[in-house]
Amino acid sequence: MQGIAIMGHGVVGSGVAELFFQNRDRIERGAGEPLELRHVLDLRAFPNLAYSDVFTTQFEDILNDPAVSVVAEVMGGLKPAYDYVKRLLCVGKHVVTSNKELVAAKGAELLGLAREHGVNFLFEASVGGGIPILRPLAQCLAANTITEILGILNGTTNFMLTKMFREGMGFDEALSTAQRLGYAERDPSADVDGHDACRKICILASLAYGRHVYPAQVHTAGIRTIAKTDVLYAAAAGAVIKLIGRTAMQPNGRLQCTVSPMLVTNSSPLATVDDVFNAILVRGDATGDVMFYGRGAGKLPTASAVVADMMDCVKHLHARKTLFWEEGEADYVADWRQQTAALYVRAKAADHEAAFGAVEQAFGCVRPLDYPEAPAHELAFITPAAPRTEQEEKLQSLSTVLEPLNVFPVCGSTGGTESLC
Repeated sequence: MQGIAIMGHGVVGSGVAELFFQNRDRIERGAGEPLELRHVLDLRAFPNLAYSDVFTTQFEDILNDPAVSVVAEVMGGLKPAYDYVKRLLCVGKHVVTSNKELVAAKGAELLGLAREHGVNFLFEASVGGGIPILRPLAQCLAANTITEILGILNGTTNFMLTKMFREGMGFDEALSTAQRLGYAERDPSADVDGHDACRKICILASLAYGRHVYPAQVHTAGIRTIAKTDVLYAAAAGAVIKLIGRTAMQPNGRLQCTVSPMLVTNSSPLATVDDVFNAILVRGDATGDVMFYGRGAGKLPTASAVVADMMDCVKHLHARKTLFWEEGEADYVADWRQQTAALYVRAKAADHEAAFGAVEQAFGCVRPLDYPEAPAHELAFITPAAPRTEQEEKLQSLSTVLEPLNVFPVCGSTGGTESLC
């Protein structure tokens, strides 16, 4: 009999407990021995639950219980989760978590502590919720050199962009709809400003390339600037707009790692990923493109990944999993402005014809975009692929004839080999 504990009884924590009791026989068979839920840590009381007797407000009840071998941290945030997880690992308890902020900020340190103390620190649920991605990346694709990972990593923003494309909603209406349906928090900044997707791409990049990538190293832009006109120009280009997290290894050993809106052509499999679904495309030198798709969040999908990690820990009580990466370095992630990309540009221009002539002179071959009833004072176009610093300099040189209103990359052009003209 192995004792388990859950820290946090919010959406995910209650889902972990629900799934454990619902599928207990199957879970115990998979784990290889009986399991006992001994503690649930939460400041609140839940007297009406069948397992109300295991609730505690004291972390030390879990830390000091020798019968507890595996703990699920589903509290979220860094405080007090970081301190609690460190202390658990140091006394030899296995820890699993869905906490993407914790893993993105402290993953290398916590993995090091787990190795030092002969236990496991697992976090499948931290990226993609119920979508299996970290274990396949670390095990099934281990023989590959991963050349690129990109994907739709945040369900809230994907739901909002879907509403903007399908129903013609503006940003504010799409956000209020997402909040009303429970897909967005009252403070939606972690989602709409790209921080959630940033943490996830940091975890994926760290695992794929073996060194910790910190959120502060990743250029991150959200979707607040996306307007109805951008949606219509994208449709005219045979494309949609998605918030994309991307990482790729450069020949010089430094990483490209960004989060931003991107123009995604309708021929891409990512273009059809709608609503709250996520999709992660992994490009290996042997497998080619492999895509993982599903609900990236939610109570039971995320709980499914947490419980699976707990089962894995029970099966490996006296053996460590190979999941690991080293500490990162300050210059490990390349300056995003050196990345080569084609750009979507929407700009304000008093004299449309003169401005477009100046654009062609500066950029060479560009692809103009238009749609019926487009604002007369605007023009939109797609540039050829070039380094971002060069693109920004050219846009700056056009400041007397146009004022950029929105600028973001074209997905698939970031290698610099695709011609848009």
